[in-house]
Amino acid sequence: MGTTRTTTDERDATRTDDPSVTADTATETPRTEGKATGEPAGDRDDAAASASGTGERGGADPADDTEAADAADAEHTERAEDAEDAADETEDDAAPASSGVKRGAGAVVAAGLGLASVTGTWLGTLLAERQALLGQIKLQSGKAGDQIAAVYGAPWHTTALINGVFALLAVAVGAAVLFNRPRATWTRAVAWGGLALGVLGLLIAAGMYFDLLASLPTLPKSPVQAPAG
Repeated sequence: MGTTRTTTDERDATRTDDPSVTADTATETPRTEGKATGEPAGDRDDAAASASGTGERGGADPADDTEAADAADAEHTERAEDAEDAADETEDDAAPASSGVKRGAGAVVAAGLGLASVTGTWLGTLLAERQALLGQIKLQSGKAGDQIAAVYGAPWHTTALINGVFALLAVAVGAAVLFNRPRATWTRAVAWGGLALGVLGLLIAAGMYFDLLASLPTLPKSPVQAPAG
């Protein structure tokens, strides 16, 4: 019994008096606590921070995030549609500009052809003079049976034929322009004017060619002379 107590006292004195034993014991205590809990202190801090962040994010309203995403998608879609509409409008504006120029030019051409069919052209005049010269040659050679038809009728009909050709062209071009339905008011007006002049030129040419407006002149019959008494 005495021996046991002495040994116990010595151990207690050693634990109390030896500062190294006390420091080692104090140092080993947190290690033992960390091992007891199963994870380091740093890991416990990261877990706490993650839990805190998750709590904060979990506290946000999911409906607000959905509405913001929908608004962004709608804005992106609207911008894409606006860009497509702008490109389509640019193409549409470029196409009617070129077609409008062509229709305007066609209307002016139709009006010029119609006017030429009514007033006559240098081509018709030139061919009429040529035909009159040929008639005179036939008269001098004795090949012309009718002097009036050779000198007057043939040039007249030649002029009517040339004017009729110009009138047909005016009607064709004017009708083509109006068939395409031009947007410009002046284009429609000029095209209608060319078409009207072309129809009028056709009527005049037909009257000239078929001698409806004026018949060919005829030689008066020579008076019958009474036989001398």
